[in-house]
Amino acid sequence: MAAAASSTDRPGALEITRKLAEICGAPFARFAGPADEVAGRTARWVAVPGGPHAAAEVLRLAAAHDLTVVPRGAGTKIDWGAAPAHVDIMLDTGRLAGVWHEPQGSSVAEIGAGTPLRAVQATLERTGRRLPVDAPSPGATLGGVLAADEAGPLRHRHGSPCAQLVGVRYLDADGELVSVGLPGTAQFGQAAPSARRGGSPAAGPGGGPAPGGASAVLGGAEVPGLDVARLLCGSQGGLGVLVSATMRVQAVPAGRVWVSRPVWTPLEVHDLVRAVLAARLDPAAVELDLPVPVALPRRRIPASHPSVAGRPDHPAVTGRPARPAAAGSLVVLLEGGPADVAERADRLTALLGPEAVVNHAAPEWWGRYPFAPGDTALRIEVPINDLHAAVYALRDAAGTPVPVRGSAGIGAVHAALPGSLPPERVASILAAVRGVLLARQGRCVVVSAPAPVRRAVDLWGELPTLPRLRNAKAHLDPHHRLAPGRLPGGL
Repeated sequence: MAAAASSTDRPGALEITRKLAEICGAPFARFAGPADEVAGRTARWVAVPGGPHAAAEVLRLAAAHDLTVVPRGAGTKIDWGAAPAHVDIMLDTGRLAGVWHEPQGSSVAEIGAGTPLRAVQATLERTGRRLPVDAPSPGATLGGVLAADEAGPLRHRHGSPCAQLVGVRYLDADGELVSVGLPGTAQFGQAAPSARRGGSPAAGPGGGPAPGGASAVLGGAEVPGLDVARLLCGSQGGLGVLVSATMRVQAVPAGRVWVSRPVWTPLEVHDLVRAVLAARLDPAAVELDLPVPVALPRRRIPASHPSVAGRPDHPAVTGRPARPAAAGSLVVLLEGGPADVAERADRLTALLGPEAVVNHAAPEWWGRYPFAPGDTALRIEVPINDLHAAVYALRDAAGTPVPVRGSAGIGAVHAALPGSLPPERVASILAAVRGVLLARQGRCVVVSAPAPVRRAVDLWGELPTLPRLRNAKAHLDPHHRLAPGRLPGGL
């Protein structure tokens, strides 16, 4: 904070503040405070523009004075990933909010980047629709969800939030407002910057799927620049500032049930997930929760005790050991018409056995991360047939069970290491796990971590698409003004 404070005393700092106030309004431009940090790096100014044109003016001001800009939504994931090299202006998108109503029954809706996801769902629900996105971060904005490509349980059927994207409006590093989308949507119009500049970056941020060029084919229509727009997903604001997104929406399912079953080992989870997927039950989500087991004191119960009287199968009577408490839960979400959901739930419980239970509400842990603030949070992605190997490798490397939770049906889970672990210990665990995953076409990414760990370890691991990501940065932000250092490779 001392460094940030001294930076505001430099010649011209008050002039920058005055200009930001002219652009955003006096209440919406200020020197940054202690809470205005990006992964531990404190900003110099905070600007909260009231609309796309004001946001563009902020970026033009930054370009004119060679200042860096980092976008911020609700700040729920502001400590994810690498710390930027430095932060001059934190561009708060809180006033770039709203849900623009499409005609009744439309399959798309335009949503302001600063709109909280909960507000989006509440607005759409009034017309019987929803956005098939359920990011776990409470209070997250749509722009923040897209910038982190954050997905929840519904990713099993619907893919990541980026998969629901059909159009965007965003600002490039020079403050130019760029619109990309399907014909007929509010954003369709201009070509994306890479098309104007004669190039086509072909790498997803953070090593995601590489788009094939400056246009995409979606629903039979070629969409100029949409691949470039999708590069914004997961870019942490390092390639552009999202203003609004046109997203696919769908009818709210009339019926929903959660079918849960206790599980004891990762290998058992592997067998159950394969069986569920092979049964063609069309699950909306297949989630796994493997918490750290809590050891409880055990005491011997005599066979004559009233609690076991009349129970010839009890260990106190048979002398055989009791089955240990379940290590976790596998839960399958079924959605659709009530009769169809009931029929599929019956088939699923028959498949999972007598321990399966049908519930009409999600378990308490559903759609929540297994890590807490201060933990080292990991994201593991691996083909589903090798998920159990990844969990075992993590346990072996850590020397103890590690909480794991996430989408077992697609092999994408999160895990938590205690924040008290020294950086060198975290580094050794990462090396061991990544060694196992490398042979299985999987990867382990550090989502967030205490500052000493973040500085000491490789957050992303091997990243074959880094050269193409570097090319994308060169096209979209050649002067490295947008969140410099947030992307892999220090981009």
